[in-house]
Amino acid sequence: MSEERIQLTRALKSRHIFMLSLGGVIGTGLFMGSGFTINQGGPAGAVLAYLVAGLLMYLVMVCLGELSVQMPVSGSFQAHATRYVGPATGFMVGWVYWLSWATTVGLEFTAAGMLMDRWFPDVPVAYWSALFVALLFGINSLSTRAFGEAEYWFSGVKVAAILIFIVVGIMAIFGGLPLASGEPAPKFSNLIGDTLFPNGISAVLAVMMTVVYAFQGCEIMGVAAGETDEPEKSIPRAVRNVVFRVLIFYVLAIIVLSAIVPWQQAGLMESPFVQVFDMVGIPFAADLMNFVILTAILSVGNSGLYACTRILWAMSKSGMAPRGLTKLNKRGVPVYALTITLCFALLSLLTSFVAADTLFVVLTAISGLAGTVTWIVIALAQYRFRREHYKAGGTVQDLKYAAPLFPLIPVACILLCTSLFVFLALDPTQRPSLYWGFGFIALCYGAYYFLQFKRQRSPAPIPAT
Repeated sequence: MSEERIQLTRALKSRHIFMLSLGGVIGTGLFMGSGFTINQGGPAGAVLAYLVAGLLMYLVMVCLGELSVQMPVSGSFQAHATRYVGPATGFMVGWVYWLSWATTVGLEFTAAGMLMDRWFPDVPVAYWSALFVALLFGINSLSTRAFGEAEYWFSGVKVAAILIFIVVGIMAIFGGLPLASGEPAPKFSNLIGDTLFPNGISAVLAVMMTVVYAFQGCEIMGVAAGETDEPEKSIPRAVRNVVFRVLIFYVLAIIVLSAIVPWQQAGLMESPFVQVFDMVGIPFAADLMNFVILTAILSVGNSGLYACTRILWAMSKSGMAPRGLTKLNKRGVPVYALTITLCFALLSLLTSFVAADTLFVVLTAISGLAGTVTWIVIALAQYRFRREHYKAGGTVQDLKYAAPLFPLIPVACILLCTSLFVFLALDPTQRPSLYWGFGFIALCYGAYYFLQFKRQRSPAPIPAT
């Protein structure tokens, strides 16, 4: 197969990269998981947790931005890790990340189908799941540009919903919109309350990994770098805009939620966003938020399917996955990698019904840990790249985009991510995820060295006489 036939096209514009990164972060973790965070960590604890997670996201984004501008290839951090950390680590992070997103995509299909049950209770959930499978497969197989446009509008709906929520919430906090119950405006009585951390600092630490999971997805920007038009301009712009806007959206939304909904009641409803709209008497609030959450789920599934496909394609091109997966269709899409990913996503979906206590638990544990491991590898690759750059006589001025405060930023990123594993180890309910997650990582390293050993032991071909 010629090199030209296995190259992806650069069809994504700056606006696509921006909304892709934004959409990867703003998802069900905010719309559904924020209530649990407020309930467990308390109002001030939840705000603090999201601020710390936002800082960590910034550290990752600037590290990835430097690497992606210097080496704008599809597969992104998997290729960066292979080049600057080592091929074994590149092999590991590629498969861990692929498995994580493929499992997540499978779960999104079921979640989307269950949301449709609100409007069409007589239609089986499986039918809707099948429809959404076909929809996302069609979007991803059409062209890179089609994927970018779809994700642009998916993300646009989520952003618009959050902006409306923040405006409505602020008005309700200060009495601009009266509460349906007739109670006075809460102002900041719920946010401050009797104590800032009602369940203690340990509860805040326990929810930190959950909050960090909500921010994971920003690294998809790097995966798309190989299909980005003018990456040296669009990627730095995306880094700056995404970090600032995500922090504003997340932190303001959490402050509004904490100020209106008492922390004791948060996490007990389907979505805290729905409850806020109900409290201010917004008609059809549940239906509106059901549509927004459906859009968020489809956006996550769309982005996840894209990320999985490009990671698998990049690994196959470098010999870390079957070579046949490098094949592109006429529109420049890795159709075989897309099909394999979708098949595994459906398989993981099946395990949630037939092996929920065994294989499904293992897959979700690995999925939860994978994002944090990926962030560590990104920071380590950027650290190694910059050291190599300096050893070769290069300077910061030679870089088209440079992460500031080197080596503080990559080191801080690695230390903060590692501390999350300590918090997991201290929580008995989350501790098993460490065993399964790091067990799979060890398995990946073992598989790489075993395959390398087999290649070295393979007899050389006999020359023709």
